[in-house]
Amino acid sequence: MVEQSFVVPGGVSPDRADKILAASFPEVSRSAIRRAIDDNKVRWANGDFLEAKNKLSPGDKLLVDLAPKAAKALEPANIPLEIIFEDHALLVVNKHAGMVVHPGEGTGGDTLVHALLHHCGENGLSSVGAPDRPGIVHRLDKETSGVILVAKSDSAHHALFSQFAERKTSKEYLALSSGIPRDSSGSVTLPIGRHPKVRVKMAVAEHGKPAHTDWQVVESFGANASLVRCNIHTGRTHQIRVHLSSIGHPVLGDETYGYKHSKSNLPAVPRILLHAHRLGFTHPESGRAMSFEALLPKDFSDYLSKLRA
Repeated sequence: MVEQSFVVPGGVSPDRADKILAASFPEVSRSAIRRAIDDNKVRWANGDFLEAKNKLSPGDKLLVDLAPKAAKALEPANIPLEIIFEDHALLVVNKHAGMVVHPGEGTGGDTLVHALLHHCGENGLSSVGAPDRPGIVHRLDKETSGVILVAKSDSAHHALFSQFAERKTSKEYLALSSGIPRDSSGSVTLPIGRHPKVRVKMAVAEHGKPAHTDWQVVESFGANASLVRCNIHTGRTHQIRVHLSSIGHPVLGDETYGYKHSKSNLPAVPRILLHAHRLGFTHPESGRAMSFEALLPKDFSDYLSKLRA
């Protein structure tokens, strides 16, 4: 996208410039529109620069350039990886808690992608998702530890992505949740969408995308906490965190979705205690069924020991 003329359409209620532009260019994120305005890439027709708070009305004419900044080549980083399995088509990695999967706004040069580029070499990952997400078939939140699958070839990437999209993979997580559920197991099938007011959050939303989580209590600790096994049949952002919160049992440490340490009788929580325990899929070339498991990391297992004590 280069600079183009834009006229506020008729029938639009007068509102802030950033809100009207976000509604008119849905393919561009609100944060990208704000950056464009801050970078003086949105102007009135007379050439004067616009501010996000300026009010626009039907018929107002602007010159806008909402093209994203050119992506910089990523520098490989020599960061140790815990590799569970690797062949010429794919890698299975046990991602450590605290590691971001791929570069984005506000991230540094220490993501999983940076580490993979060092491990695999310049042409060792699939180009799907490049330049920022080469090889990344699916994601885990920064604080979530555990099994993540990476493609090394484009053909493997497309095949694996199709398995996730068609729900042909099996994904099992372990979570420590607040309180003890009334039932020992259950299913949550509430749809999930972007939070209407806080854009970095997700929420149960009537018009969200379908989401399905099966859960089972593995172990309980008085009335304070439960170790819960979650099998997810969809892959919505923050799905387990949103679904467990929706039934009144947010993941320990997850203040975004309702956990309040001040109201608990629990030891200090090191992070959001969610772990991708097991992942099953079909090898994209051999067709062989594969399943890989990541043991609980030390911070999670140490916290379990405190609860058991």
